[in-house]
Amino acid sequence: MKHRITLIPGDGIGPEVTRPTLKIIKAAGVNVEWETHLAGAGALKKHGTTLPRLLLDSFAKNKIALKGPVTTPVGEGFASVNVELRQSFNLYANLRPIKNLPGVPARYQNVDLIVVRENTEGLYSGIEHEVVPGVMESLKIITEKASTRIAKFAFNYARANGRKKVAAIHKANIMKLTDGLFLQCARNVAAKYPKIGFGDLIVDNACLQLVLDPTRLDVLLLENLYGDIVSDLAAGLVGGLGVVAGANLGDTHALFEPVHGSAPDIKGKKIANPTAMILAAVMMLDHVGERRAAKRIFAALETVLLKGERLTPDLNGRSSTKQFADTIIREIER
Repeated sequence: MKHRITLIPGDGIGPEVTRPTLKIIKAAGVNVEWETHLAGAGALKKHGTTLPRLLLDSFAKNKIALKGPVTTPVGEGFASVNVELRQSFNLYANLRPIKNLPGVPARYQNVDLIVVRENTEGLYSGIEHEVVPGVMESLKIITEKASTRIAKFAFNYARANGRKKVAAIHKANIMKLTDGLFLQCARNVAAKYPKIGFGDLIVDNACLQLVLDPTRLDVLLLENLYGDIVSDLAAGLVGGLGVVAGANLGDTHALFEPVHGSAPDIKGKKIANPTAMILAAVMMLDHVGERRAAKRIFAALETVLLKGERLTPDLNGRSSTKQFADTIIREIER
């Protein structure tokens, strides 16, 4: 079966972790026709916009995209490409599995969490304005429709994947209307899934519980901002952002990506760790029905990590990006 997939290499180390990942996908026997498009700073320089129409049309048509990290300027410059893509294609669910990988040093072992984040509203709606000079206001938008939709996604995922409980994470003790609505929607949905346990945690307590013992939690359901923060915190429990991937899912389109940044400080040094990008590809292949190839790639990655002979510097190794990826390919081809 041949797949046509939109590819966004990203910037910084994005192309450096994307190239070996494509070779790994090919080695696993998956036939892909890639439609490659720039986004972010590179696209702005070449096309005058961070999200060129050709990219948007490609993703609209193909419905599947694999994306490398794209730099988002802090406090100035253009808007987040990630946020715009999620809102443009209604990719309302951010799914981030948090699980230990063999051989990867981590603060905890036996961690197996699923972070489900609402992706389209909350404070990330981007509705901001200046009230008077020196006073800025940002509006937090929470709707019954989006909150119910993401809660259904979390419970359906839990049921389909043998998960036992869902915890809604909120700050309804302070934001009684917005977070109160989010929590009530989660409770309403939970009542329709009696075989799946349900509870809720105030977000600051949830962070505390994750640091104390992450193995006590299962599926976490969060609105946008909390989900962004907690998902990175959770990644830190299993070794960092370099070993975690995520999916942005809607009813018709899906985008898969590593969750780390573009790391411009190591761009061009040929030492970037492609693990997160490879895991994003594994999630994507599973999504498009290439489950055998996804399992082969993941098994090869686990073997290489466990042996520890060809690892990148961030994993306490001395190998280059290419050497690490080539070792995975050899494992696949055995």
